[in-house]
Amino acid sequence: TSANGITDEEAAKRIKEYGPNVINEKKVNPLVKFAMKFWAPVPWMLEITVVLTYFFGKYLDMYIILFLLVFNAIVSYLQEMKAQDAIEVLKKRITVSARVLRNGNWKTVDASALVPGDIVHMRMGDIVPADVKIMDGECQADQSMLTGESMPVKKVKENVLYSSSVMKRGEATGVVAATGSSTIFGKTAQLVNVAGAKSHLETLILDIVKYLVIMDLSLIVVLLIYSIYRGISLTDVIPFSLVVLIASVPVALPATFTMAMAIGALDLSHKGVLVTRLTSVEDAASMDTLCLDKTGTITENRLSVSDTVVYSGTVNDLMYYATIASDASTMDSIDLAIIDYTRKNGFNIPNITRKEFVPFDPAIKRTEAKIETDSGEFLIMKGAPQIIVGMCDVENKGEILDRVKELAGKGFRTLGVSVIGENQRRFLGLIPLYDPPRKDSAKFISELKEMGIRPKMITGDSSAIGSEIGREVGIGDHSCSVNDIRSGKEQIENCDVVAEVYPEDKFNIVKELQGKGHITGMTGDGVNDAPALKQAEVGIAVSNASDVPKASASIVLTHEGLEDIVAAVVDGRKIFHRMLTYTLNKIIKTVQVAIFLTLSFFIVGFFVTTPFDIILLLFANDFVTMSISTDNVSSSKKPEKWNVRSLVGSSASLALMIVVESFFVLWTGLIFHLTHPQIQTYIFLMLVFSGQFTVYMVRERRHFWKSRPSKYLLTASILDIIVVSL
Repeated sequence: TSANGITDEEAAKRIKEYGPNVINEKKVNPLVKFAMKFWAPVPWMLEITVVLTYFFGKYLDMYIILFLLVFNAIVSYLQEMKAQDAIEVLKKRITVSARVLRNGNWKTVDASALVPGDIVHMRMGDIVPADVKIMDGECQADQSMLTGESMPVKKVKENVLYSSSVMKRGEATGVVAATGSSTIFGKTAQLVNVAGAKSHLETLILDIVKYLVIMDLSLIVVLLIYSIYRGISLTDVIPFSLVVLIASVPVALPATFTMAMAIGALDLSHKGVLVTRLTSVEDAASMDTLCLDKTGTITENRLSVSDTVVYSGTVNDLMYYATIASDASTMDSIDLAIIDYTRKNGFNIPNITRKEFVPFDPAIKRTEAKIETDSGEFLIMKGAPQIIVGMCDVENKGEILDRVKELAGKGFRTLGVSVIGENQRRFLGLIPLYDPPRKDSAKFISELKEMGIRPKMITGDSSAIGSEIGREVGIGDHSCSVNDIRSGKEQIENCDVVAEVYPEDKFNIVKELQGKGHITGMTGDGVNDAPALKQAEVGIAVSNASDVPKASASIVLTHEGLEDIVAAVVDGRKIFHRMLTYTLNKIIKTVQVAIFLTLSFFIVGFFVTTPFDIILLLFANDFVTMSISTDNVSSSKKPEKWNVRSLVGSSASLALMIVVESFFVLWTGLIFHLTHPQIQTYIFLMLVFSGQFTVYMVRERRHFWKSRPSKYLLTASILDIIVVSL
């Protein structure tokens, strides 16, 4: 690049070669999004059933299944449309202005017009428009939104300023090294684009259906062989077999799960928790690991003064001079922390007019202020301890620097303060600074552990800082560098804190935990958290998060603090309980209907109920038991896990007991010499009533009278029994 910058013609060529300085976005047509709701294993099974029912002329069955299929798709689609497009937000954030040197002249252009090789100039307060390699100048940049580092980072010649970081101090001129998706910011956007957790709910429903269909197909095959052997007309057997197969497919299961989660999401919204991806409500019940971003989530993202170390004078002297050497107008985080600490602790700071004030200069690593008192003129310095100590008359320099190292090992950034006059060069003391934990963090961590969830802190800061904060809030102090995890020296499951991470690391940490079988949550507030938030089953954006993580997350907190996460987990486990009750109920009734109706045909030689009765049974029981999604339930004290094999096994054992009862009912009908139509009505009533009793038998894990059913469930049951009886 020449000293005059590139020409407009060259810029136009490079725009064609590298593309504009914007994020490549992935947009999906809304109609395609809706159509995808019909493209999954469970919808496929229902769609096949629709075709079969049409082929056999069972139009009422077909309409019922079609209604449920479309109903489930609409509810799910409308809920997902509430989520914002994360890539669109990223695109908006990168459209800033830039000062660029073109054709030998400085001018302001839209950042999207920048190309590699452009020379740009940035001042304090500017958003860095691309990845820029510094050619001249020094500055401090706040890149916490990208890397998670809580303090501004010094940048000098040959260093790279990352796109989207903020200039906090100084000025710099540099050459654009990367634009758009090639920048660190752009790569974060690409990670958001490709991130996404698999649907555990879809897998669960498919597993349940698989067991039920295998059972029913086996019975149907036996039934067909028996019918052929006995010479029974297949025109009577096939419709019955088809209806039994339809009854085994949990047609209402996706709709019930969606309804349960939608009701849960509505309830959570009243508590300040916004759900943008419905399945995250169910996943919150199973979450066993929660990755917590340190800066702005566990901590306040605000520097605070810790216990000072005084070497000359008093604490009041130390803070008095440190405050004089600070200026709130600079908006410097260190100056603001010192001024705030002085004000809150009531130190005596007389009104003294400064003759001169020099803000922090990276070149000399200190801030200077000149004052004049009755005792003469003094120069006050505040800055890097090794620089300040070197300019003072001190005998214990080694001891002071050892203390600085000790504080650094505990995660503190330390300042030295000195006063220099005509006859003195006094080193006053050290002021340790740190980003304090939020007041509710320790309580929240304790509650998480009581609920069986393992918290892990993820931070871009050093292991020392991470270890100290982890110890303070109760997460633990086993801090691992992300490089040690990557190299295999540390196993991520053993780490309480993962330090020195970049956006790709957070994303990969979540994926690695998921690969080890963990249902993983992730909290965050910055752009650097967005890919991991989207990848996690439960991505949680905290209240002070920027637009990008809010758009990427599946849960957004609207209140300060983290306590609402506990509410989300509790509600998620209640919803899990309701869905488990519905699933148990559905499997029991399916096994009962399939086995009882098939075996009874073998025993008595005729179908004890009609195909139309089975369809009515779907209405009488399946639709009514959808009210289980409103039931009063309690939440467990540990993460919930779906074990389909155990679920089917326990359901089958209960169902077999009900099958025995069903045969007893059939036997009584035969004893009283009921006609075939009367027996079919009698058995239909028995199936409806036993289905209702089953709901109340399985809704409680304790004695069934331990809790009161919801008014909707009771009302639905009563109406069902009345209508069927009439």
